[in-house]
Amino acid sequence: MPPIQEQVVTRALLISIHTPNIGAKEVERSLAELARLVSTLGFAVYATETQRQQSTKRLSVLGTGKLEQLARMTGALDEAEDSLVNIDEAGLESFLAGNQRQHANVVVFDCDLSPMQLRNLEDALGVEVFDRSGIIIEIFSRHASSKTARLQVELARLNYLTPRVRREHAGDRQRTGGRSVGESAIELERRAIRDKQAELRRELKKVQEVMQEQKSSRMDTPSAALVGYTNAGKSSLMRALTGSEVLVENKLFATLDTTVRALSPQTQPRILISDTVGFINKLPHDLVPAFHSTLEEAKDASLLLYVVDASDADFRAQLEVVRNVLGQSKLAGKDKLLLLNKVDCLSDEARSALAQEFPDALQISALSQEDVARVHQAIVDAIANQLLSACFNIPYAASALMGEVHGRMQIIDEAYHESGLRITVRGRSADLDRLNKRLQTGG
Repeated sequence: MPPIQEQVVTRALLISIHTPNIGAKEVERSLAELARLVSTLGFAVYATETQRQQSTKRLSVLGTGKLEQLARMTGALDEAEDSLVNIDEAGLESFLAGNQRQHANVVVFDCDLSPMQLRNLEDALGVEVFDRSGIIIEIFSRHASSKTARLQVELARLNYLTPRVRREHAGDRQRTGGRSVGESAIELERRAIRDKQAELRRELKKVQEVMQEQKSSRMDTPSAALVGYTNAGKSSLMRALTGSEVLVENKLFATLDTTVRALSPQTQPRILISDTVGFINKLPHDLVPAFHSTLEEAKDASLLLYVVDASDADFRAQLEVVRNVLGQSKLAGKDKLLLLNKVDCLSDEARSALAQEFPDALQISALSQEDVARVHQAIVDAIANQLLSACFNIPYAASALMGEVHGRMQIIDEAYHESGLRITVRGRSADLDRLNKRLQTGG
């Protein structure tokens, strides 16, 4: 019988640099989010450490004393360097137990690091070192499923890796005994990356053209887009509102691809619901294009549904991140509805305080059928408020148009006359104009 292989556990040591422009609560909140990010990758949090620094720009990032402390936690510095002279039996047992303790085998910094800083830290700590951007890009790489998302994330990953190529080949010159070989290895890899990036951009352009055609076919249909911080419960609400089998996981960035489904029970006119990628603070610069591209459905939405995890103590800061990103995407001016989700985790007192602070919001749980029905009705009402009223005379010869009318508009009244049908409808301005033109041209 073959021996059972012990599963390798990635034990992540999380490090935060506390600079003067960051408050203690913000440091704590960001570190907690970093812990959730690494957990999404399957890492176990080994420990968290914080050090005050004037900036994150120094080459060693941390002070010498802190680096030595971390090196002992990663096993880069051997505890056996401690003196064993005059140690008693109890001290020896304690020392041996400490030596058997598992070390951290990955270190993650809650900030962005330069290639030089990463190399210096890995040399000092003896393990692989990530920065926050590297972790987020790795999550995106693992979770992207649609072709568009995979292409955009791969572009972001290559943009992130390009300046770090020298780090991988730093020892080439010493190993080969010459200067040119080491430099050529770096240039060859960078050229390969540039060629791959160009190929990805060409492929992405083709895919986006197809997506634009698909989106154009939906532009005449009213829609509501779910937006919010990652893990706020958007996918759970999407599933409840549409009756679709949308992936629901208690992980950051479980959803990276925009999903579009019809609101259920179906309405007249039909309303589409789209689920978008969750937002996050300190989004890596290279991921901004990939991130914003997932909001394309939201740009054409009639209504934005801000989904907030009201049970999270930091939801106000998270809501501010959402508002900032939507502002950058020129979406802030759209009609919106704030949904305070997961209130089933709150006390009556907390819910009462939220009602006073956010009087126009809906307090819901995506797990409650009653609450989902309330959201359904709120969406229908919000879309209805955007509709305009108009009257049309439909000749009997053009009665085929009534199929389009029923599909796109609300019929308020209809009466039959000798020459045809007179209808009163409510619909979107573009739909009313289209129907009017078809009646005038006999189409």
